[in-house]
Amino acid sequence: MKVQKPSGPFFLGIESATDIGSVALFSGKELLGSINYKKAKSHASLLTPMIKSLLSDMGMTPSDLQAIGVAKGPGSYTGLRVGVSTAKGLCLATGLPLISMNSLTSLAYQVKEMATQLDALICPMIDARRMEVYCSLLKADMEELLDTRAKIIDEQSFQEELAEHKIIFIGDGAAKCESILGGHENAIFLPSILSTASSMGEHLLNTFEKEDFENLATFEPFYLKDFVATTPRNPFEVKKKRKGRPTRS
Repeated sequence: MKVQKPSGPFFLGIESATDIGSVALFSGKELLGSINYKKAKSHASLLTPMIKSLLSDMGMTPSDLQAIGVAKGPGSYTGLRVGVSTAKGLCLATGLPLISMNSLTSLAYQVKEMATQLDALICPMIDARRMEVYCSLLKADMEELLDTRAKIIDEQSFQEELAEHKIIFIGDGAAKCESILGGHENAIFLPSILSTASSMGEHLLNTFEKEDFENLATFEPFYLKDFVATTPRNPFEVKKKRKGRPTRS
């Protein structure tokens, strides 16, 4: 039996907001294939080869695509910079439009059907540091109830919302919050559901149909917080201070 070839439109999705690097290919909102890896600080060396491999495996080239999609953040500063740069470079080389997507919303799409069935809210969480996460709160139809924010999780977090709704907590940030919030009867924790490009299809199609494209000249990642680089100590200054210490006799 002859298999009918998907008719498109075809989209490439790129997700690099966390340690997971991911690319996915869609026909409309239907996922055709994806490649994922989890290797810290490897986005710059692996994303482009993954894109070439995925297109080749599907018998396609960039000229078959109608748009490039990228998760814009929040998330890892370096990961987002690499992902957005890769997406913009592809768009400039091919003339394709760029579609961006909030990384937390992309994560939330993975449990959209579950949230609908349970009449639950979705709280995607991306690990920031210590007990801080990047998070938002969405309905099953992806309507945002709490906007994207950096939040330090404690025993009082989401208590008002949990009193009235079941909430599905997902993402790598959810794992470290389960010990604090997991005791509530309305809290559902699925920390194994992580950020990947495979959940971007519906958003890419809807945005493509609206022609809501990014300006390549001005588009930047959504870092949410400023990047803070620590300055290493000058070893010569340390030695100088030690030299002046009194010695014991």
